Amino acid sequence: MNREFLINIAFLISINLLIKPFFIFGIDRTVQNVVGVDSYGTYFALLNFTYLLQIFNDFGIHGFNNRNIARHGHLLEKYLPNILVLKCFLGLFFILLTFLVAWIAGYRTHFHLILFIAVNQIFISLILYLRSNISGLAMYRMDSVLSALDKLLMIFFIGILLWVSPFKEHFTIEYFIYGQTLALLITAAIAFGIIYKKISKIRFRFKPVFLKLILKESYPFALVVFLMMAYTRIDGVMIERLLPDGPYEAGVYASAFRLLDAGNMVGFLFAGLLLPMFSRMIKAKESVKSLLRFSILLIWGGAISLAIATFFYSVDIMNLLYVEATPYWGTILQYLMISFIAISGIHIFGTLLTANGALMKLNKIFLIGVLLNIVFNYFFIFKMKAEGAALVTVVTQYFVLFAEIALILKMFRLKVDYQIVGKIISFMVVFILLSYLLYNYSDFDWKYNFFINVTGGLVLALIFKLIDISAIYQFKSDFGK
Repeated sequence: MNREFLINIAFLISINLLIKPFFIFGIDRTVQNVVGVDSYGTYFALLNFTYLLQIFNDFGIHGFNNRNIARHGHLLEKYLPNILVLKCFLGLFFILLTFLVAWIAGYRTHFHLILFIAVNQIFISLILYLRSNISGLAMYRMDSVLSALDKLLMIFFIGILLWVSPFKEHFTIEYFIYGQTLALLITAAIAFGIIYKKISKIRFRFKPVFLKLILKESYPFALVVFLMMAYTRIDGVMIERLLPDGPYEAGVYASAFRLLDAGNMVGFLFAGLLLPMFSRMIKAKESVKSLLRFSILLIWGGAISLAIATFFYSVDIMNLLYVEATPYWGTILQYLMISFIAISGIHIFGTLLTANGALMKLNKIFLIGVLLNIVFNYFFIFKMKAEGAALVTVVTQYFVLFAEIALILKMFRLKVDYQIVGKIISFMVVFILLSYLLYNYSDFDWKYNFFINVTGGLVLALIFKLIDISAIYQFKSDFGK
């Protein structure tokens, strides 16, 4: 299973590293620079607002389906048509509810943006559901291609609008949203076509009893998604709503959050591959300790290297990327990159808990995280604006990380591996010291220093065996047999 995971994650990361970074920094960042901080900040707040209502759009069907199809692939033909009918009803309800809550929240002048953003969320949910069937059937490489296809299409469509006359002279945030809609629609159609070839027939029938059963089984997953979205996305909404200069501060926060999202991409991809793998291993009563250890060390080897290097060069990075950046923007990025290490671990530990069906316990952790986030944000946003929200993100994410670790140790009857803990701490201390020396005493341009810093972190991770090269060679050897 380790070998299978390594091969698929390598393929998945390779595809996404070719496409998604270009979208994030070439398209999404350019859009913010073109339309302005305030306009993009409003979009960012509206996007996060729709994320908070995502529970009514997906209702946990994606997570429920990924786990169950991985265990019982023969159920695809039975589940698919019924769930697609259910998602149509949920999507309609989601749009109506979004407009109602938006009206109450005071977003009445932005209904035209909210409509298309909500439609995009419906397509994203549909694609994730279709991909959960594909990964559940162990078609990991095809799932990897689909994970980046929408971004590739967005690069094409939105790139034309950004860089080709006469569109570029009149580019607005609406163009950005419309381009996403078209790209997501095409991706959903292709994903459905792939699944359609795997089943003999599809008969769409409205079966209230069956749909009710699915909702009953999936609601714990829905609660997980809702609470996770709430404690990670509500800050953008609160910044925009609470402050007099809310759109600007939300735009500043979005500029740093974009880099967090970029780094977080790998962890999200890890989770997508690990969920069906952990599910199969748990069902077969196999020990997950080896895969858990391998995946957490692998992801932290990269995450810690990137986070610490970005922390030191945060102001330079923001000045390079954004035309309106100030040192204040760099401070926000520093906080978010500290939280990035915790988020990377949450992807791994949270996925294991989901695969084991510990959703209600996971929900309790997330609920406390939401409460901490809302209460602390209310006080810190007024005092420190976007910087306060970034600081609260650090507190919340590390609380969730340590709570998940404690739950896994208890649930799987594992003991703290002090050798691993010591290895991680030693690696961090040495790397921080070397990064400090490089930052303060090197005469190279900061771009070269940053590259050297990240590369040195990865080399150091190999030395400390966070990235275990001997295990990788063993997996490659086994694969060649």
